[in-house]
Amino acid sequence: MATVLALLFLCGGAALVLFGVAQRQDDEGDPEDAEEYLRSLDREVDEADEFQLLLQQPFLSRVVRPIAGGTLSLLEGVLPHNYRERIHTSLVLAGLAYQYRAEEIISLQALGGIVGFLLGAWIVGAGVVGGGTGLLILVLLPFLGIYAPKSWLDRQVQDRKDSIRRDLPDTLDLLAISVEAGMGFEGALGVVCDNFSSPLADEFARTLREMELGLPRREALQNLKKRTEVPELSNFVLTLTQADALGMPVGRVLKTSAGEMRTKRQQWAREKAAKLPVKILFPLILFIFPAIFVVLLGPAASDIGGAFG
Repeated sequence: MATVLALLFLCGGAALVLFGVAQRQDDEGDPEDAEEYLRSLDREVDEADEFQLLLQQPFLSRVVRPIAGGTLSLLEGVLPHNYRERIHTSLVLAGLAYQYRAEEIISLQALGGIVGFLLGAWIVGAGVVGGGTGLLILVLLPFLGIYAPKSWLDRQVQDRKDSIRRDLPDTLDLLAISVEAGMGFEGALGVVCDNFSSPLADEFARTLREMELGLPRREALQNLKKRTEVPELSNFVLTLTQADALGMPVGRVLKTSAGEMRTKRQQWAREKAAKLPVKILFPLILFIFPAIFVVLLGPAASDIGGAFG
């Protein structure tokens, strides 16, 4: 009897195990469940990718972007006309249009003004300074907070223009050599983009992509001029457009333009060198002359004080 019960128990256990295995195989073989499982894995990967992309964004974009739209709607009645478009134009000229938006810069200006006002109010309220100086600080700190982002953006624009102006002669030389070697203008632009890594090469790469997508050369060059607003590059675009319209050899035009740009770069370098004596005068008066006076007049002042003492 015990043997029969043991056999029945073993058979029942084996049946339960086989039933569980079969049920698991059925569950795993269900195509809908499998697709749902794969979709869940894709969602997890996508969420991880989005999180990594969010972390790769600049700090300004991650912090200021969520509140940029609401801040702009609140300040829209106070801001000057077309102020948002002017900030966007500055971002394009600085090459930062893909990283920041005009709303973020404006929101950062508003945040800087608020922080400056609160800091000034704390300084005056704590009694650190008072009177006219406190009032000056209360006005100056918000102004600096508002002006600092715009000043940084203007500096980025100027640095990029200087970089384009500095690289333009060498770039035009390579363009002229490539065209004279038998390449087309688009192919010469490709050579420049492959051998240079600079803001000018990036702009030429974008111009080349526009022409490859079917945009006429004249319009692509006009877009290049609008994105940079460098006078030397604008003159080159105008000369190249006129030569293309009149059927002149592009290689000769590029060679002549390269020589002119080289001469202008030398003049620009001489102009900057001529401004250095005036610029160095301020740190000389503020930092070097006081140290010299201390070294020269310090012993004499000690002797004079001892004589009168």
